Amino acid sequence: MAASRVAALVGDFDRSPAYQGLAEGLRVLITDGRIPVGVRLPSERELTDALGVSRTTVARAYAELRDREFLVSRQGSGSVASLPESRGLRGDHLLTPNELADGKIDLTCAAPVPGPGLLAAYQRAVAAMPRYLSGSGYYPSGLVELREAVAERYAARGLPTTPDQIMVVPGAMTGLAVVARALVKRGTRTLVESPTYPNGIATLRHSGARLVSSDVGRDDAGIDSLLEVVRQVGPALALLIPDFHNPTGHLMVDASRAEVAAALARAGTTPVIDESMVDLPLDGQTMPAPFAAYSPGAVTVGSLSKPFWGGIRVGWVRAPAPMMDTLFRSRLSLDLGTPLLEQLVALDLLEHGATLLADRRAQLRTSRDAALAALAEHLPEWQVRKPGGGLSLWCELPADRAHSSDLVPYAAGRDVVIVPGPSFAPEGGLDRFLRIPFTAPPHVLEDAISRIAQAWHSTPVGDPRRAPGRAPTLVA
Repeated sequence: MAASRVAALVGDFDRSPAYQGLAEGLRVLITDGRIPVGVRLPSERELTDALGVSRTTVARAYAELRDREFLVSRQGSGSVASLPESRGLRGDHLLTPNELADGKIDLTCAAPVPGPGLLAAYQRAVAAMPRYLSGSGYYPSGLVELREAVAERYAARGLPTTPDQIMVVPGAMTGLAVVARALVKRGTRTLVESPTYPNGIATLRHSGARLVSSDVGRDDAGIDSLLEVVRQVGPALALLIPDFHNPTGHLMVDASRAEVAAALARAGTTPVIDESMVDLPLDGQTMPAPFAAYSPGAVTVGSLSKPFWGGIRVGWVRAPAPMMDTLFRSRLSLDLGTPLLEQLVALDLLEHGATLLADRRAQLRTSRDAALAALAEHLPEWQVRKPGGGLSLWCELPADRAHSSDLVPYAAGRDVVIVPGPSFAPEGGLDRFLRIPFTAPPHVLEDAISRIAQAWHSTPVGDPRRAPGRAPTLVA
């Protein structure tokens, strides 16, 4: 990482004494993931010049970070950002749903319960089934009618699409798995955002990808880190969530999409775009054009799980027509198609689900605002921005207090199950952050946040060397 970039991130650190202030500033950047694990820091001379401090200040700061295991020296690689082993651990990302005992509140899953009208969509789908029962029931690419509906949906958003560019899959995660199996080989450099969706991390790692991360802005959808990593690394793939990013809720504007798309094209990087949240603007804003409108080679995955219900295991992959044969062969090594009934439900929702979607947005808007109000009342020292859409709040905890992984067992003791920040960190860190989904009703969120506040005030200040509590396994 360039010395000028590190200096900008550190900012105006405490100078009493300067080496300790610099060491603490760098530690926070590494812990938060803004300096990713494995990145080489500037040499002592380079950082001295960039910061305008003495060489001794930088040398002592680096020495302190090495003593605390936030910096390691590697032959030929200089000083590389690291994490003490216990702070780099993440829980199991894989989705393992289970029933909670009465009185417990689950804040691990950013997925809504079904809304009014969903059962009617299933009933209409069952009524439509008979005309499909004479065939084998296998639709490896998806029902033609559904692929046409998805293509028309993209065209209406400003991205001309033909049905042969669409493949229907059992959810966005399956779509990502198909893409990864087709395009990732062991060691393929793949850029992911930090933080990002935990199961996306797991899927790419399972495919053998070598992950590199770029920092997602805390206050806005800044792209400086993303552009710098693309320029320096030249990844083969980049998994991005530009539409109400999970978990920060950021929305990438059109100008940024165009700039990122151009940078990826110059680097020869294939963008893989997760649009799972694209239907969830909560404040009436006009959505930007699809990322693929600026990047013709992009692969896009979408789903009905987030806007309607997780039980509808229907998603899709949209890709350039020349790539579809490769994706199709990859898909056949996983399954032979998406269940017919669910495809008919999806078709019904795409055609008649506008009222259900409006109701969903209204419910989420009310729950979001209730959660923000509860945080302001019970945890005013936490920093959280109001997202314009999506399903979750990304909370920043005070730097001088306990970490989110320290909080997990104390929250569990008050019957609230939460996921610590490191679960969203591709390369570790982010332990000063916590995701709170706002998919539950307002009164449930208010109760949950009140309990979390009680747990927070009883959680001792974390020791960076102490092992964190085990993260829950349900992360969606």
